[in-house]
Amino acid sequence: MRTSRTRTAALTATATAAVTLAMTAFGGPASAGPADTGAGSRPAPRTSAAPHAAASFSAAGPTATRACDGGEMSYSVLHRFPKQRGEHLLITATNADSKPCWVTSSPSVILGDTANVLPHSAKDAPGGTTRITVRPGGKVYSAVNLFTDGAPTRTAEDFSIAMRDLTGDTGPASELTSFDAKGIPSKFTWSDADVTNWNTAKPYDF
Repeated sequence: MRTSRTRTAALTATATAAVTLAMTAFGGPASAGPADTGAGSRPAPRTSAAPHAAASFSAAGPTATRACDGGEMSYSVLHRFPKQRGEHLLITATNADSKPCWVTSSPSVILGDTANVLPHSAKDAPGGTTRITVRPGGKVYSAVNLFTDGAPTRTAEDFSIAMRDLTGDTGPASELTSFDAKGIPSKFTWSDADVTNWNTAKPYDF
């Protein structure tokens, strides 16, 4: 009888342990007692990987990616809202190289046959120390704002552009021509002008 009772007790203990392990594996309580209401604790939020982007922001600092010098860029210039309020030249720079590079600040722009580099737009958000990495095929945008509320005025259809590095130094300049929405060279007039920082989104996208 003692042997039978001993075996029965052993089997009961084994079964109890198995049930406890099963309940623990499925998230159930391992022992009886007051249930935890979960007050003061929340489930961790789920995160998903960011989608691959052709251009991305990064803080200034050491990096293996080199600065864009302009030679790897393919440019296009769209003259928007000629002789209207909000008139500007939309500059699109596309990385035509096989390697990424970064841009920063605003481009160095000289309109027509003038000699003065345009200032950064006072209405633009600051960001002169921010690097934007432009992957192969990626695009960044800037805009030249044109104003005609002063005198004298000048007229041109071309300008020079150069990339800046973090110190403000510029690379080789490229000569660009502005075009209208139909792809026809478009002359622009200004008495004053300024330029926005490079960005991954089009400025004045309306």
